[in-house]
Amino acid sequence: LVVVDKTTKKILGDQTVKLLTKAGYNVKNIIISSPTMKEVKRVQRTVEKHSTDFLLGVGGGSVVDVSKLAAYTTSKPFISVPTVASHDGLASPQASLKKSNGSVSKKAVAPLAILADTSVIQHAPHRMLASGCADVISNLSAIKDWELAHRLKNEEFSTYAAALSKTAASLLLENADIIKPHTEEAAWIAVKGMIVSGVAMSVAGNSRPASGAEHMFSHVLDKIVPGRAMHGEQCGVGAIMMMYLHGGDWEEIKDALKKIGAPTTSKELRIPKRKIVEALTLAHKIRPERYTILGEGGLTKDAAKVIAKKTGVI
Repeated sequence: LVVVDKTTKKILGDQTVKLLTKAGYNVKNIIISSPTMKEVKRVQRTVEKHSTDFLLGVGGGSVVDVSKLAAYTTSKPFISVPTVASHDGLASPQASLKKSNGSVSKKAVAPLAILADTSVIQHAPHRMLASGCADVISNLSAIKDWELAHRLKNEEFSTYAAALSKTAASLLLENADIIKPHTEEAAWIAVKGMIVSGVAMSVAGNSRPASGAEHMFSHVLDKIVPGRAMHGEQCGVGAIMMMYLHGGDWEEIKDALKKIGAPTTSKELRIPKRKIVEALTLAHKIRPERYTILGEGGLTKDAAKVIAKKTGVI
């Protein structure tokens, strides 16, 4: 079963169906409209109706997330065929779905294989690639949170998963100058980083290596100012501020994001300053069981303002 949306059907979906049919497979396809549980269930029904052997998600984050969750709930293998590289979900065992009040992360299945055609991905809007790079770079603050939770709360920690996650982020930091619009080299580096980040989550068995307080900040923004900025863009800005709180090299993150063309300020995110501050004060409530630099009580409004101003976000 080939899962696509209206846009990716034309970009690579039809071609994928032709190639599989030519190879002797009995292929069905389904067009989804949004990353919602309703669409996941529609894909599930199609899988069951046609006794599907495996699924291919051909598209961006929404298509891949719906495909991998439908594969997980029907116990079928899943192959990721990304047409854009806008976040590390193309290789991770997690799926992000939209709800009326924001987004929710669900446990899914890691892809059996990833077929990323960089000659296709390079033609996607650069904003998407920059967002994906920002998502992976934000791993640096997520790892700091995980290490903190391990020290203070005795949370289980995987040195190998953490090392993989850092490797993915470092790859993009070191090559930030190369990640320019519409070059295949940029697409190759970005996709490599996203795949390594996804593998880190598979090794850990959860999203800890790539999701900390910066992702919680992003999830709050999804609720209070939905649709203004992309997931990775929000995580990148969140990582600047969370790394500042950790006493780490937040300026290194900010400089890399600027080179890549990702936002580093509230203005570039198109989000009001007061909403950035509000999101910082609410972020600790998103996943209270996941300990981060925000602690159990979170930030006061005054503290949030200071952090956002010191890092130049507002």
